[in-house]
Amino acid sequence: MAETSCDAVHYLPTLSEVQKLHSSYIANCVFNSFLSYTAIMLNIVTIHAIRKTSSLPKQLKTLLLSLAVSDIGVGLLGEPFYISLLVRWLQKDIPDCIAYNGFFIVIRLFSLASYLTVVAISVDRFLAIHLHLRYQELVTYQRVVAVVVSVWVFSVLISLTTFWLATEISSVALSSIGTACVIATTTIYWRIYLALKRHKNQMEAIQLQEIREITQNGNMANFASIRKSAVGVFYVYLVFLVCYLPHFLLLLIHAPSFAVIKHTLELYSMTLIFLNSSLNPVIYCWKMKHIRRAIMNILRNFIRRHH
Repeated sequence: MAETSCDAVHYLPTLSEVQKLHSSYIANCVFNSFLSYTAIMLNIVTIHAIRKTSSLPKQLKTLLLSLAVSDIGVGLLGEPFYISLLVRWLQKDIPDCIAYNGFFIVIRLFSLASYLTVVAISVDRFLAIHLHLRYQELVTYQRVVAVVVSVWVFSVLISLTTFWLATEISSVALSSIGTACVIATTTIYWRIYLALKRHKNQMEAIQLQEIREITQNGNMANFASIRKSAVGVFYVYLVFLVCYLPHFLLLLIHAPSFAVIKHTLELYSMTLIFLNSSLNPVIYCWKMKHIRRAIMNILRNFIRRHH
């Protein structure tokens, strides 16, 4: 086994740690082999369903498609790369710095793209609720496409900082971006909650005839649709935090005396991150009725063609 040093990664197990973590490597290989397949297949179906869902605004569809593409990237590149590292560790062949850097570049790219897209979707739903009738005028399809392109370009640039920035500086930058986005997105959803609560109180205060008039104009139905999509996106954001937070917290812990325990937790926290890419399509199907219908139609047609 070749000796190697690598300053670009936070985790480089020793030979003794590799031996102690043998069962954890096997378990994570099995988990990620399954999750890689589900992330790819579920998101391919989801992309097809989103494209067929005409009731979704083009702006929201574009953002959801961007998120699904990043999830496919995780299943297609991130998880196979991770599995290859685990297999090499099982063989007591510790990878060199190039392999580690390649893995973390891929993970940073798709994770950051996913995270920033989730933030962008949250902002989009916030604007849809607060701008209401002016939403289509101000949040145009062209502007949303520009945001998506910017997210991916920014994610590529940040993921490549491994080559020219020290690990500490890169980690601080990523932590700062993540913290700022969490604060901003939490504030956005609090504002959305207040707006929805205020709207509900207004609906309860007006007379039945006025409700009928609003319904006839389509405003109430439109607002109800925006509310449901905002709730669905909130669940996407919440699950994202649950899947990513354990790994983020482990990065902040420095305990040499508990190195094996920490490395074990890091293995499973990475798998939890990968799980997020398989859960997003499930959330779309659960919380977004129109996407659920499109997915069910796709599955029915697929079953009919194969029987």
